[in-house]
Amino acid sequence: MNLILIISLVIFLDSNKPIDIVVLAALSVNLIYLFYLIFPFTIFGKKQIVSSKLANNTNNLKLLIANVYQENRQSATYYGLIEKCKPDVILMVETNKWWQTQMDVLEKEYPYQIKVPLENTYGMLLYSKLELNGEVKFLVEEDIPSIETDVKLSSGQTVKLFCLHPQPPVPQENPRSTERDKEILLVAEKAKKCDLPVVVMGDLNDVAWSYTTELFGKISGLLDPRRGRGFFNSFNAKYFFLRFPLDHIFCSPDFSLSSIKRLKSCGSDHFPMWVNLQFNPEAEELNHVPEATQEDKALAEEKINTPT
Repeated sequence: MNLILIISLVIFLDSNKPIDIVVLAALSVNLIYLFYLIFPFTIFGKKQIVSSKLANNTNNLKLLIANVYQENRQSATYYGLIEKCKPDVILMVETNKWWQTQMDVLEKEYPYQIKVPLENTYGMLLYSKLELNGEVKFLVEEDIPSIETDVKLSSGQTVKLFCLHPQPPVPQENPRSTERDKEILLVAEKAKKCDLPVVVMGDLNDVAWSYTTELFGKISGLLDPRRGRGFFNSFNAKYFFLRFPLDHIFCSPDFSLSSIKRLKSCGSDHFPMWVNLQFNPEAEELNHVPEATQEDKALAEEKINTPT
């Protein structure tokens, strides 16, 4: 949009009007700043997490996250997708009782579940082939759940998994980002203090290059597999010209990356996301771990302690 405005202004520029020059200069500066923000997510940026050199093994964790869009009725399309990619753990958000009824057919192959179906578009369904030991949390708002659980890999290694879907700052729901930022940063602190390998996944309702997501990475010390590999824009699936990376999977530095993909649309306004991680403590020396300054830590505490 910024580039379109610049092109339009250049075409119709009236050099005799100083205001046109000022607006063009301001748009140009803003375009440079936006490119600076998104550059780390291009193929020219530095990778935070190294690619796995080992073949898939019992330390791999294959994850699928899907915001299904509560009113969507293409459950059969998701069955086909799951059958094709065969994830170890599936997180579905915006899921209500109808969606639970449809997806419970997965229980035979995915015997471990944590389910909190809701009618307010913040329901969650977690299905796993791997053993789970966790619970539903309401970290900030009483009707916005998250899931915190241990996942036991086939190797026997335990991983801590956090699943999130905070409320977006939109006029029709909530004009502020206070609650979203607080929930994201509370999980960042939990992840930092955790002694286990950590994975955080969910629709964070925030772009990958936003200040809050950047702060989350610094406070948590978790890695974003998209950095240096591409945007993997997951929203809006219905508009090819207006898409952003809102669905995220982060991991601790003791993982390497086997693969990351944006999968085909299943009728939702979000594309499903697939990430295959490999627990590999040796990768920690090669991964680029974000670090928080004292100013970052102070800002995070301020956001966490802001009244909601």
